[in-house]
Parts: sequence; C-alpha cells; structure tokens
Amino acid sequence: MHLAYPAVLSALLFCTGLYGVLARRNAILVLMSVELMLNAVNLNLVAFDVWLSRTAEETLHSGQALTLFTIAIAAAEIGIGLAIVLAVHRNRGTSDIDRLRDTAEGPESEGPESNGPESDGPDRDPHSPLSPDAPDQRDQPGRAEKAEATA
Repeated sequence: MHLAYPAVLSALLFCTGLYGVLARRNAILVLMSVELMLNAVNLNLVAFDVWLSRTAEETLHSGQALTLFTIAIAAAEIGIGLAIVLAVHRNRGTSDIDRLRDTAEGPESEGPESNGPESDGPDRDPHSPLSPDAPDQRDQPGRAEKAEATA
C-alpha cells in the first residue's frame, strides 16, 4: 500500500476533528473531536513507521511504540475531561462552552449609572430578601415566621 492513502485519510480525520473543536459548543463533542485529531496522528505514526521499516535495515517500530503512548494519554485525557464536564454540568446545569466562558469571566464592568460597590445607594434596603447583604433565612428556622408576626 502506498503512503499517500493513510496520509490523506489522516489529513481528513484531522481536519474533521479541527472543525469539531472550532465549531462545536458542547464540551463532550469537543472532546470527541480532540480524540479524532489524536487518532489521525496515530494513523500517521503507524503509516510512517511501516513505510520507514521497509527502507531501514533495523526495524525498531518506534512509531508504533509512540502510538501506544498516545493512546494511553488519550484515554487519560478523555477520562479526566469527562469527569470535569460532568462536574461542571452538575454545578452549572449546562455543558455549553460559550455559556461556561461567560460565567467564568465574572460580572460586567459597572456602568456610569451605578454607584459602585462601596455605596449602598439611597433606595437599597439591606434587610430585603433580594439584597446580597440580607441574612440567609434558610439556615435559621422560625426566623421568617417571627419576622412575619412582628410585621
């Protein structure tokens, strides 16, 4: 078999994986695309190893040995990657990469109409249930009933 056939197939696999990494928004599909790219590299390593072993007198099969290391690294990568994706999905409720990037960047810079984080502003009530300074009423049973009774 000629070297061109596995090289072309490897290039097609790598381009498909690259497209998947750049175009997909789901984290699991991105991991699958990375696996496609790694498999394309493995195919190239084995093809060039077979091609070079025909011309060399000593056959070390270093391309096949390197392929085994790549497969082991890919298995570890997919295991850790899926664990991270599942943990993020449990915490945030989505595995959409764009939405995760937006939540990781933090709050937007405050505009000129805000008073800043130092001042509470004239209309801000610190005891309102929507206020971030309000005490958490879930931790103290009976407090909500006492507040309603006194109101």
